[in-house]
Amino acid sequence: MHEMSIAENLVELIADEARKERFRRVKRVRVQLGVLGHVEPEALLFCFDVVAKGTVGEGADLDVETVPGAGWCGACSRSVAISQRYDLCPACGSHLEMTAGDELRLTELEVE
Repeated sequence: MHEMSIAENLVELIADEARKERFRRVKRVRVQLGVLGHVEPEALLFCFDVVAKGTVGEGADLDVETVPGAGWCGACSRSVAISQRYDLCPACGSHLEMTAGDELRLTELEVE
């Protein structure tokens, strides 16, 4: 389950920010999670709760914003929605460059 290592990295980022910004508690953590990134949001929520115990993130709400997949077709110069990696352009059948959908980004911390 790679969600556990992702949660551990997230808690480390939060701890680093707590040291730099001198806050004591995190109330809410917001992340963007691409639908094509192979991370299960429910598993990440569970792992975050487990890993955050005893840290400044203990008890924080983890809000996950899901980012849809998108790709760029260089052949016909259009951006299209994609539902899986390596989708082809629906207009011309060319290979797409994935532009969104595999991100995992910490976007906001609500702290005390």
